[in-house]
Parts: sequence; C-alpha cells; structure tokens
Amino acid sequence: MTAAHVRGFGRHPQLNAHGELHHLLSIDGLPMAVLERIISTAASFINVAEREVRSVPLLRGRSVFNLFFENSTRTRTTFEIAARRLSADVFNLDITRSSAAKGESLLDTIDNLTAMQADMFVVRHAASGAPYLIARHVAPHVHVINAGDGRHAHPTQGLLDMVTIRHYKRDFTRLTVAIVGDILHSRVARSDIHALTTLGVPEVRAVGPLTLLPAGLAEMGVRVCTRLEEGIRDADVIIMLRLQNERMKGALLPSGQEYFRNYGLTPEKLALAKPDAIVMHPGPLNRGVEIDSRVADGAQSVILPQVTFGIAVRMAVMAICASSKTMQ
Repeated sequence: MTAAHVRGFGRHPQLNAHGELHHLLSIDGLPMAVLERIISTAASFINVAEREVRSVPLLRGRSVFNLFFENSTRTRTTFEIAARRLSADVFNLDITRSSAAKGESLLDTIDNLTAMQADMFVVRHAASGAPYLIARHVAPHVHVINAGDGRHAHPTQGLLDMVTIRHYKRDFTRLTVAIVGDILHSRVARSDIHALTTLGVPEVRAVGPLTLLPAGLAEMGVRVCTRLEEGIRDADVIIMLRLQNERMKGALLPSGQEYFRNYGLTPEKLALAKPDAIVMHPGPLNRGVEIDSRVADGAQSVILPQVTFGIAVRMAVMAICASSKTMQ
C-alpha cells in the first residue's frame, strides 16, 4: 500500500459520525480536541501502575488481538500491558506460525479472527496503509489501532511523545522542538510533526543530513536545519531518532562514525539547547551513533519515562475507541 492509497481512504476514516475516535490510524487529520482528549485521558492513567490493584474495568469482556507483522518488543509489550490493565482479554498472534505465514491474505486473517469475537485489532505492518485497509474491512463495531505501518505513521508513539512533552513542559505554544536524525525513514517523525503542529508548537525543526530529510517539510510548517548546532540551539525539546539502516536503499551516509561526529548528541552539543531542555528517543537506542551514553543516561534524558507514559497512552487510546459509538 502506498501513501496515495492511504490518502484515498476518505477525509476522516478514524472518526465516527459523532466525531468520536473509533480507529486510530494516524495523527494527521485528527482535530486538536481529539488529541487533547487522548493526552488528558492518558495523564489520568499514569498512576494506575502505582495502585494496589493495577487495573480498571473499562475493557472487561472485550477481546484485543495484537497483530505484529513486524518485530517489536517495546510497542507490543506496552500494548499488551495496557490492554490487561483495562481488563481486556489479550491475544498475541504469532505471525511466523499463523496462517498468514502459509499464504493466507491479510483480510482473510482478519475475518477469521473477527469470527472469534475480536473487538479490537492492534496492527503493526511493514506496508504503509495496512491498518487503513483493515479498518475499511472490519465490522462497524470493531476498532483498529495502528502500531506502526511502513514509513507512514506511528500514532501512539507520537501521542506518548506529546504526553511526555506536556508532562515536563506544560505549554506547547511556547516551545521550540527539534527532531534530529533519520527523518526520511521515520514514521515516528511524521506522527510527531503532525501532533506538534496541531497542538500549536510555534517552531518545529527537522535536523539531519540532506540525504535523510524528506521533501515537503516546509509545507508541513517545519524549519529544516542541516547542521545539528543550528537545529538544537535554544531548543526546549530534542527528539533523537535512530538510523533505520533496514529501510535505507543505497549509501545515504558515509559511515556511522562520521554521522555521530556531525549529528550525534553529546553533552557538549546539548549545552547549546536551553538549560532545562529535555532529550527524548523512541528507541531502540544506538549509543555512539545518534546519542552519547552520557546524554542518554543523563539528567536531561526522559527516555525511560517515555516508556512508562506509553502504557498510559495506549490505555487511553483503547479506552476512548472502545467507548465510541458504532462506526457509520
């Protein structure tokens, strides 16, 4: 599936006739009110892990199927924890041993799982647009959540980044946010940019070598910087991205060592940002490539809290979708 196919699915494929979130497929096109509701709901779930009983009954009796056609430990595990804390029945499909590995089509797999009374699908797929295809196909009462599709979007990662920023910085409308690294191949970067601009961040910077910066960033309201020092100077938030070598075609970079020399975040370079700047990273980390260990483990790093907030965000998204009226 291509980005053109994704755009062709309709203006609001994620909202029902009442404007409620029914599927979460992308942050692009979601109203600010929907983003704010997810962020505020997630904030209310952050402390659930600290309670004696770490669950709420919002999805009791519902069945959530995790369909990860791409490997992921962090995202799949946090979705599973989130669903269990909402009291859902959770099923992790082993794709390597499923009928999909024997040639069964994606939609036939969905039909068979729906026949097993699936209420919600969490989908991670290498093909951009796969969650949209599923959302168009499923019964009106079934919900689809995109856990990452190709190079297109990773909406729950974008949302947990927004919860992290809100937690530490409060007001989006006074921030300068720098996104650094392999933006060309990053679905996280796309989701972050859509969220940040929708929430009113006045300056979003995309920082990286020209070979890793996609076209059209300026049209998205993003300032492009090809020098790290320029990109992070006086920034409030720095979001570091890993080099996605598995998605690169051809030699886009001379070497990892040269990349680190020019774009790796070290304590000396971090000093160019505001003194209270926070450093984020969606993981997994490539220490010594995009980030120095002294920064990753330092006082300004909020990388581990991001993981904690990720559980709360995924709880919020599932709870909100499950509470919406039937898709029309």
